[in-house]
Amino acid sequence: MSDIALKDQLSGHRVEGPLVPTTELAIAKHISTAPLKEGESQGYDSDGSTGLRGYLRLFQVSRVIAMLSIYLYLDQLDLHIKMQNKQKRERLAKAIRLTRAAYYGEKLWGIKLWFFQLFLKASRRLLLGRETNREKIQEKQAVWLKEKLITLGPTFIKIGQSMGTRADLLPLPFVKELGTLVDQVPPFPNDVAFAIIERELGKKISEVYKEFEIEPVAAASLGQVYRARLYSGEEVAVKVQRPNLEDLIKGDIVILKKVARFAERFPQLNENADWAGMLREFDVTIHEEMDYVAEGRNADRFRENFKNWSNIHVPAIYWAESTSRVLTMDFIHGTKVTDLEEQRLRNIDPAKVNRLLIKTYLKQLLEDGFFHADPHPGNLLVTPDGRLAFFDFGMVGRIPPALQAKMIDAFFHVVGKDPAGIAQDLIDLDFLKPGTPHSTVKPVVEKMFEFHFNLKLKDINFKELTYDLADVMYDYPFRLPSNFTYIMRALMTLEGIGIITDPEFNFFETAKPYAKEFMLRREGKDFRKIFVDKLMGRDEGGKIDWDRTWKLAKMAFKTVLNTG
Repeated sequence: MSDIALKDQLSGHRVEGPLVPTTELAIAKHISTAPLKEGESQGYDSDGSTGLRGYLRLFQVSRVIAMLSIYLYLDQLDLHIKMQNKQKRERLAKAIRLTRAAYYGEKLWGIKLWFFQLFLKASRRLLLGRETNREKIQEKQAVWLKEKLITLGPTFIKIGQSMGTRADLLPLPFVKELGTLVDQVPPFPNDVAFAIIERELGKKISEVYKEFEIEPVAAASLGQVYRARLYSGEEVAVKVQRPNLEDLIKGDIVILKKVARFAERFPQLNENADWAGMLREFDVTIHEEMDYVAEGRNADRFRENFKNWSNIHVPAIYWAESTSRVLTMDFIHGTKVTDLEEQRLRNIDPAKVNRLLIKTYLKQLLEDGFFHADPHPGNLLVTPDGRLAFFDFGMVGRIPPALQAKMIDAFFHVVGKDPAGIAQDLIDLDFLKPGTPHSTVKPVVEKMFEFHFNLKLKDINFKELTYDLADVMYDYPFRLPSNFTYIMRALMTLEGIGIITDPEFNFFETAKPYAKEFMLRREGKDFRKIFVDKLMGRDEGGKIDWDRTWKLAKMAFKTVLNTG
């Protein structure tokens, strides 16, 4: 769940109380006179990690990470033992060519390794159980992990949400459980929130807002939201960041960097992922999400991208009443995209809303290269006049043109039921771990997709396909590129919304005509540029791919005849 998810208030079922006039008497009693001291409650000093509570938090974080690492290592123990035994044979072969002492030394090392493996097998039996009940135990471990992440707070809730898309790192039960992770953080005190607003805006609340609802309408891991009214008459949502959040995040990042440096001593822990690289990416992402000015700019950019779409609405940002920690925007009334009964009462067709949602995401992914990365039902509203409203742009994704072209190829290889093409797409999109021979990949992917491609396109379920791919990615040398984390999360969330909205919904079937439209528009534009460059003699880097051009022409012809 994102930080401006207005929950029941946005679903149309909250009983809205009257906005309270912001007389000094009404607000003053809710504002503490004690000054806010940054970082006071977290136990972090200037470097973000020292102090008694800092060391205690280091222990708590390290414990969770260590237990997760043990679970994952034991889950793939057979593979690790196989590699250890291979290494043992190679070492013994080298020792034979050296001295008798070296040979017997390796024999002794082999005995120690045997006892160590015996200990690991016993530990696996104790912690993971037998093969017959392995999945149930993993489900319990996944619940444990989710609860621990919630306990550790905002930083780790966000990390858990990202891990919920990392099928290359975690077994399927973990992926499913973390995929349901939502912010479960109680609101912070109103007096603290009001003090932050006044300090950030440099004015009393009564000088900025004519009316202000005393209690928040929603609270999440990074902030909470209040309903208010400006003196100019607009009803607004006021999003205020949690106190000391930057210090808390900074301290947690320092701790995680220490853990990552320690993990680098054990190469086997880094087989499936570049943990240090992921941490750097998370550091950038979380700081961007904490910057409400950046969020406001993202909203403005999204609104500009859809300025010609009359059925899409993005709330306006009131910049005079906004800072990096306070964001004031239009308050949106409407129903959640998954509230089918309420939509029907308003004569709105949920299936049409869902098709519109899919079309907007294809435009975002394949045309704009800029997309809303957290499209859960709390961030999408259907307004009373039937428009689809997007809000909360703290988490966005960006896709460069080269990646867009590869994604288009991959989409049509899936639609065209081309396993060999998909295998090549996974290679081109960097889904392979470094050093993996490409020859070992294609047969695995082709075999995995055989079952799905024997189905009709309308029967292919994106989430089931992704979960099947999860097992392959976890057991074989695949990994999810960091630039696909948000894309996969968005697509899986969209399909979940679609299935709720329309039981007959199929992502690929729904997306196919729109994807063709965007592909023709984009590729046709690129082709025209290359062709004109050729005619004008601008040959540098302007070679025309005639095979691709022929495929594009055939697709256009089928689209015109409506037979594609």
